[in-house]
Amino acid sequence: MIKPFTLQPLVHLAHQRNDAATRKLGQLNQQHQTAQSKLETLQQFRKDYQTKFQEEAKHGMAPADMKNFQDFIDRLDQAIRQQQGVIAKTGAGVQTGRSELLDTTRKMKSFDTLAQRHVEAERKLEAKAEQRIQDEHAGRLSAQRAANKDSNK
Repeated sequence: MIKPFTLQPLVHLAHQRNDAATRKLGQLNQQHQTAQSKLETLQQFRKDYQTKFQEEAKHGMAPADMKNFQDFIDRLDQAIRQQQGVIAKTGAGVQTGRSELLDTTRKMKSFDTLAQRHVEAERKLEAKAEQRIQDEHAGRLSAQRAANKDSNK
C-alpha cells in the first residue's frame, strides 16, 4: 500500500496559491484594459472637442467662448495625463502579477514533481515486495514438489 506523501498539504497549498495568483493576474489585466479603454475614450473626446473648437473658430467666436474651449481642452489634457499615470500603474501591477504567477507556478511544479517521485518510489517498493512474495511462494511450491517427488520414489 502506498504511503501518503507527507508534503501533500504543501502541494495543496501551492496549488491554491497558484490559483489565487492566476485569478489576481486576471483582475489586474482587466483593470489595465479598463484603464486603456478610458484613455482611448478621453483621447477620442479631446479629438472630437478639438475639431469642434476649430470649426467654431473658423466661423468666428467670442473671446469668452474661446477661453472656455481652451480651458476645457486643458482639463481634458490633464485627465489624459492622469489616465496615462493610471495605465502605467496598472501595467506595473500586471508585470508584478505575471512575476508572482510564474513564481507560484514554478513552486507548484516543484511540489508536483516531488509528489510524483514519492508515488513512483512507493510503487517500486510495492512491486519489490510483491515480487518477493511471489518468489517465496514459488520457492515453497518448488520445495513441496521436490519433497513430493522424493516421497514417491
